[in-house]
Amino acid sequence: MTDKDYMQLALNLARQAEGRTSPNPIVGAVIVKDGKIIGEGYHHYAGGAHAEVHALKEAGEDAKGATVYVTLEPCSHYGKTPPCANTLIKAGVKRVVIAMEDPNPKVAGSGIELLNQAGIETELGVLEDEAKKVNEVFLKYINTKKPFVILKNAMTLDGKVATKTGDSKWISGEESRHLVHQLRDKVDGILVGIGTVLADNPRLTTRLPEGGQDPTRIVLDSRLRIPLNADIINQESDAKTIIATLKISDEDKKRKLIAKGIEIIEAGEGNNIDLKLLLDLLAEREITSLLVEGGSQVSSSFLEEGLVDKLYYFIAPKIIGGKEAFSVVGGEGVKKVSDGIKIVDKEVKLVGEDILVVGYPEYNRN
Repeated sequence: MTDKDYMQLALNLARQAEGRTSPNPIVGAVIVKDGKIIGEGYHHYAGGAHAEVHALKEAGEDAKGATVYVTLEPCSHYGKTPPCANTLIKAGVKRVVIAMEDPNPKVAGSGIELLNQAGIETELGVLEDEAKKVNEVFLKYINTKKPFVILKNAMTLDGKVATKTGDSKWISGEESRHLVHQLRDKVDGILVGIGTVLADNPRLTTRLPEGGQDPTRIVLDSRLRIPLNADIINQESDAKTIIATLKISDEDKKRKLIAKGIEIIEAGEGNNIDLKLLLDLLAEREITSLLVEGGSQVSSSFLEEGLVDKLYYFIAPKIIGGKEAFSVVGGEGVKKVSDGIKIVDKEVKLVGEDILVVGYPEYNRN
């Protein structure tokens, strides 16, 4: 096996912790000696032992003289756990192969420097692009102090999300809805507009047969129109519900919501919620990833402001028709096709009977 093969195994290990290490990265490690894997590990949860520690524990004394493959530069600072660079030095490893440098200013190359100073051979950049994609949430958060925003929509072949009467259940199939719950299980927050709450009374929880964790629920509600008996407010969940509103919204309604355990965020002083400010406020609460499941107006607002990092579009083999039916993206739209948002680095696959397009929006910043 080559260095790339072993690093791929480490990346696969890292993925096992998706959504469980926030606000920290996901990391995997593999230890190899004489062509044999003697230790494997990954970072299971924030505050827990790092990937290298798990792998070294499995390798034991055989780690001396071995090669370590790790998806992110070993840390060099004391946090909730000791520096992994020092742990590798103490174990006597001979070589450390690293997929990517840690952009965290507390590390940023210092872990590699420590290893080199100890006489350990290092190699950086093996499967770097894949490693960056695996940690795309962490990279966005650590570099910009904003959440990684995922826009999810389900629509028909003719681009509709609901009929002219507002009926939208169910556009996508059961397999697609299961995948959406898997997405919810991996993100820190999920966001909808008040229109979705009033129309569908959603719970916005993670419902998987094998269990899962609920994301923090965020509702855009500039006028606090949310009913006090809405399911999103009155349910048992370990995750909290946040309502983003304006400073001018009703103070009595705010007090009643707070009494129900709801957190109120004032994100704007004018007539509309400031989405950029809201993302800053969510990041302060260590929400590093946000799944937007709103309607056409919420989708257009995030897209028009260039706030979407990745999108999941489920396309059902159905045609609704009707000029009054609701389209997947509202707003003003562009005047010329050439001004539209391009979707790059795309992946297209079948999910049950639906087509799923996953990609990254490329904004025209001119």
